[in-house]
Amino acid sequence: MPRHVAYQAIAAVHRDDAYANLVLPAMLRDEGMAGRDAAFATELTYGTLRHTGTLDAIITDAAGRDVQRIDPPVRDALRLGAYQLLHTRVPAHAAVSSTVDLVRAVGPGATGFANAVLREVATRDLDGWVAKLAPSEQTDPIGHLALAYSHPQWIVRAFAEALGGDLGETRRLLIEDNERPPVHLCARPGLIDPIELADEVGGAPGAFSPYAVYLPGGAPGELPAVAEGRAHVQDEGSQLVANALAVAPLDGPDGRWLDLCAGPGGKAGLLGALAAQRGARLTAVEVAEHRARLVAQATRGLPVNVLNTDGRTVGSDPKLPEDHFDRVLVDAPCTGLGSLRRRPESRWRRQPSDLPPLTRLQRELLTAALRAVRPGGLVAYVTCSPHIVETHVTVTEASRRAGFPVDFVDARPLLPAGMPGLGDGPTVQLWPQRHGTDAMFLAVLRRG
Repeated sequence: MPRHVAYQAIAAVHRDDAYANLVLPAMLRDEGMAGRDAAFATELTYGTLRHTGTLDAIITDAAGRDVQRIDPPVRDALRLGAYQLLHTRVPAHAAVSSTVDLVRAVGPGATGFANAVLREVATRDLDGWVAKLAPSEQTDPIGHLALAYSHPQWIVRAFAEALGGDLGETRRLLIEDNERPPVHLCARPGLIDPIELADEVGGAPGAFSPYAVYLPGGAPGELPAVAEGRAHVQDEGSQLVANALAVAPLDGPDGRWLDLCAGPGGKAGLLGALAAQRGARLTAVEVAEHRARLVAQATRGLPVNVLNTDGRTVGSDPKLPEDHFDRVLVDAPCTGLGSLRRRPESRWRRQPSDLPPLTRLQRELLTAALRAVRPGGLVAYVTCSPHIVETHVTVTEASRRAGFPVDFVDARPLLPAGMPGLGDGPTVQLWPQRHGTDAMFLAVLRRG
């Protein structure tokens, strides 16, 4: 049964452009599956999706035909079988026979083909297949890393560039991307102490964020603290960059805060709780109506005003005046390359062609934020991507085109003392392999 659920989830991702983190929990609930069976189905689903690129290369070689020429239902079953053979302790005979049984249900005429392909896959372990199929590490290190660690080459190249060409650390990042990420909770300041939250949920306080709690497992949405709005699910890196804006030194008034891209509401929830402690009020802007509703739910009971509008309308929308806000957060839409470990299918969906429209939107939103903030006020530009064009290029271009002086504030002192690997400043790039967080980028700007 776990294999059947995993297959259905994988098929939905490839057939319907579904998201595994949405469809799989619903399928598990429908089947009444919990405990070890649910954990096994989750591992098979997420693991197969993460490693699709490398599994496809192996299946292509084992089948003697391009994987794209295989009937999609059979192709997904073969991916699932190959993942069990190469990445789990499932005995080879069990992986082969269970997959052939699955093919018998979804592609009856292909059972012999599936059996032959999987038996060929089983002739080598993963290292053996990488040795056979990957380009030489000496002559094509990017191509080698891409196949060995199941990432598209353009993403490996972008990571290596952001890491200054350090291929050893790039390898560590790719390995971390393929691990199951921990669940982080945010203890909302003023509503629950993180030590109290950790005791309540059986977790542990975070390493860096003063509000983070690491959850050992389970369904966080079912926790009373989350259901009651005392805490919410949020990566520790997201907590750190939102808190950095709140703690940055600021001269003059400090009561008007703005989150220009607030959906689905995690950072708005944290900023709203901090604003409540300091007598400030947060305006949370979200262009998508359904996401604006999520922000409203996430900030219920906090001093937050939710606007369902486009953040680029600063100056033309009377509710978003220019020169008005003291602190502004721009958590810009991005490729999400910094959270690939949480979204297993996204590495294969994103394309380099996604970058031009996204970076244009990022510049427009940051430009709007700089118009919205008062002289002397602060803007934090944040992305969950380390891609250079979404980080340094976007910030530099928007600052240059602002039409008034914009100064970079060193973001490193705004993060907890003792955090390693923060670089030379003034911007900060967090990393899974260094900090255990998503790869969040932070630039803090002060309007002159």
